[in-house]
Amino acid sequence: MNTRLPSPEHLEQLRRLSTCVVASAIERFEVRLPNTGFADSSVRCMFGDLPPVVGYATTARIRSADPPIEGRSYYARPDWWEHILTIPAPRIVVIQDVDTPGGLGAFVGEVHANILMALGCVAVATNGAVRDLSHLQSTGFQLFAGNVSVSHAYAHVFDFGGTVEIGGLKVRPGDLIQGDRHGIQTIPLEIADRVPAVAHEILVQRERLIGLCRAPNFTPKEFRRAVQDMDSYYAGLRTNEND
Repeated sequence: MNTRLPSPEHLEQLRRLSTCVVASAIERFEVRLPNTGFADSSVRCMFGDLPPVVGYATTARIRSADPPIEGRSYYARPDWWEHILTIPAPRIVVIQDVDTPGGLGAFVGEVHANILMALGCVAVATNGAVRDLSHLQSTGFQLFAGNVSVSHAYAHVFDFGGTVEIGGLKVRPGDLIQGDRHGIQTIPLEIADRVPAVAHEILVQRERLIGLCRAPNFTPKEFRRAVQDMDSYYAGLRTNEND
């Protein structure tokens, strides 16, 4: 299996696709169970009108309900910033708020988002809170979060660079993430460069099926034949992947 990073061209192709069609394409390769690989609806997109984002995960864990053991600065984490730069660009920051419940205070607002944009990040995904939405939407920086909060409370990073979990999705540093108005998901690196072509084929097949449904002479028999042809195509895809 190819585990090299996808080319910039493949990343751009993924950016032009919805998470829904990419999820369907991933399913065709049968490299993971269909009920895994994506965050549940507890993590929602803040800016539904923005286009999809794609990037490599850089991870951190925060708390916001209680103050840090030492230090008081909300922003000053140069060690974390240096770690972010070890992940290939473009980057998506994935932050787990470990408080129960998470999201009392917002770690990412206008200033922190601009810091992260300067570090080559295109989005933040967290089970916690975000804020300053009206100031951020025009920047194109995307936010996925569990909720919004007026204050950052005691929000602070207490570790980074490990596996995190948000909305039931486990994310490791360097995982390829895609997100849009529907939510976020990981794209397995071993198939990432093949996903766009399969996604485009799915779009073609969808248009064919929808066209049959809208045709004045629609018949279940013809529709069934089209579905069988589509299933045969994907069976061949899986066979080639296993060879």
